[in-house]
Amino acid sequence: MKKIVIVVMVLAGISLIGWQVYQRVALSQKGSDKRRSVKVAVEVKPVERADIRDVHEFTGTLHPRSQFVVAPKIAGRLKKLMCDIGDKLGPGQLIAVLGNDEYVQQVDQAKAELQVAKANLEERQNELEIAKREYDRTVVLRSKKIASESELDTAASNYKTQEAKLKVAMAQVVQQEAALKVAQVRLSYTRIQVPLRERNEYQVVGERFVHEGAMLAANTPIVSILDIHTLIAVIHVIERDYSKIQLGMKAIVSTDAFPGRTFSGKIIRMAPLLKEKSREARIEIEILNKGILLKPGMFVRVLLEFAKHENAVIVPLDALTKRGGRQGVFMVDDRHEKARFVAVQTGIINGTRAEILSPALSGLVVTLGHHLLEDGSAIRLPESKP
Repeated sequence: MKKIVIVVMVLAGISLIGWQVYQRVALSQKGSDKRRSVKVAVEVKPVERADIRDVHEFTGTLHPRSQFVVAPKIAGRLKKLMCDIGDKLGPGQLIAVLGNDEYVQQVDQAKAELQVAKANLEERQNELEIAKREYDRTVVLRSKKIASESELDTAASNYKTQEAKLKVAMAQVVQQEAALKVAQVRLSYTRIQVPLRERNEYQVVGERFVHEGAMLAANTPIVSILDIHTLIAVIHVIERDYSKIQLGMKAIVSTDAFPGRTFSGKIIRMAPLLKEKSREARIEIEILNKGILLKPGMFVRVLLEFAKHENAVIVPLDALTKRGGRQGVFMVDDRHEKARFVAVQTGIINGTRAEILSPALSGLVVTLGHHLLEDGSAIRLPESKP
């Protein structure tokens, strides 16, 4: 009996819960139907067919194509500085002159020592000739039993000794010639010139580090020299954009120094790694600096076009919304004055426009007021009367 009572009570409880759920669903459905029946004022715009580009803007800094610091290879006093900041320099042009008295003296001394070595060589050649004649004469006398065996040995030993002395003298001449060349090279270091290169374009002085009269140690910076006929714009990109970038890709560069003007460039180098701290990779863009308008150190904006789709289906970006975790748009049903939610797959999103890859759309889409809409909601178009 108790079991029957318990079963009846359980069934009654389940029935009560089911009735409450039914009432809530019914009320919710009724409220939803009521909301659908109330017209929502919206703004709409047409779906278009147009070209769309996937363009991203990056910021960076301009650098010279090449930059190096001119410094002396030897110590000395800066006697004359032939250039200053902003001066144009051609290949091989003289930049600075160091005091050279000490190095001139070293060259003169090396020349003198070379002359001594040459005179010594000449003396050894003469002595060798005398020793050879004496040896030949002793050989003849020994064949006639006039000279003794010891005399022949003495002549042969003297001959070999003079041969060895001649070789030493020849080596000393070579040594002194090398010493003279070293002294002449060190003297040439007192005249500091712009390095020669394949291109004959001029370079400019970027910075001056010393003044005339300064006592310089070896490798003390004098001036920095820049090649600014071609500049390198350096930007850093995150990993999401890194895979879209390719060598040779064109770039449009602009700077606040020249408002409304753009410069063309192309990507010439891509770092093969992303920095661990920033998760960014270095990208270098080459820019031909016609007219030398751009300067190293300028802040620039770089536009890169990753993709371009022609005759694409385009909707305003404001038309995109989400319902039930799906992205889509509300299409306008003119005949019934209702909005229909259509889930879409987007492509390029650029500025205020979005590309729709699927499904194919045409007509009007809701751009304002869709946060109040559900699929099938009644709407009031701007041209309609309330």
